[in-house]
Amino acid sequence: MNGPGADAPCRHTENGMREDGTTEADSLRSLALGARDAAYAPYSDFRVGACLEAADGRCFVGCNVENASYAVTMCAERVALGAAVAAGARQFRRIFLCTDADVPVAPCGMCRQALAEFAPELEVESESGSGDRASWALSGLLPERFALRSVPGPGPGDSR
Repeated sequence: MNGPGADAPCRHTENGMREDGTTEADSLRSLALGARDAAYAPYSDFRVGACLEAADGRCFVGCNVENASYAVTMCAERVALGAAVAAGARQFRRIFLCTDADVPVAPCGMCRQALAEFAPELEVESESGSGDRASWALSGLLPERFALRSVPGPGPGDSR
């Protein structure tokens, strides 16, 4: 992985505190803020950073990357998810988002669906530019996700 925090350790401690007095959420927030600062958003000026925490404690960052052809734009959440999958992660605990918006922002519909493929019960935390926070369960944001359960053949993670 390239870039700071691309595959950073975010190991859990028994009480959620680290030796330096920070919490695990602080670590995810710090990585998400760094990713937000790296975002490429010349068209909307809406910068987003994401830090996706895998079940094994690794953290993967992503930022939004806009394109003049808007449909080609990549959201921070899916960039982080792609980095995680490329590194072999398949199970996730939570994602922390940071934006410059006035209020905390939830993932867009495409990102909700992409994340739900791997972690339908994912914890989503978001922080606005002013420091306000909100949290949701992904299943509450996307209660009826699309799934190919009734289609014959191998499913995700099936090696048939």
